[in-house]
Amino acid sequence: MENKIYRTKQREAILQYLENSSSRHVSIEDVLDHLKAAGEKVGRTTIYRYMEKLTSEGVLRKYYIEEGAGACYQYVEPWEACREHFHLKCLKCSKLFHLECDYLNQIGEHILTHHGFEVDHTKTVFYGICKDCKEKVLDN
Repeated sequence: MENKIYRTKQREAILQYLENSSSRHVSIEDVLDHLKAAGEKVGRTTIYRYMEKLTSEGVLRKYYIEEGAGACYQYVEPWEACREHFHLKCLKCSKLFHLECDYLNQIGEHILTHHGFEVDHTKTVFYGICKDCKEKVLDN
């Protein structure tokens, strides 16, 4: 019986972190690091399995931002319809930004209507240099 309660506590700690991190993408490693820092003893396999379960239930969205890199996940707010969006990735600092842009959505619609090709927003990333990194270069 104790083991079942412990697993519930682990899942609650994982879910709490994901909810608190809903504005960004997180990796299995991010969750593991956070829980270790908080003194929670949760194994990587437990985190992976639970996050895959949450993904299949629609609680998380799973993204593949870079080929060869592991997946990242984002908590889906229960009151929001999960909107697909494009991403920006800074080549200097590696930050990942959400890009909700009507213009790009129109391009996606154009590609579908005129070319019969549906763009997968979860795998569409624009690479470049973010504003902060550009400013750092100009300041130096």
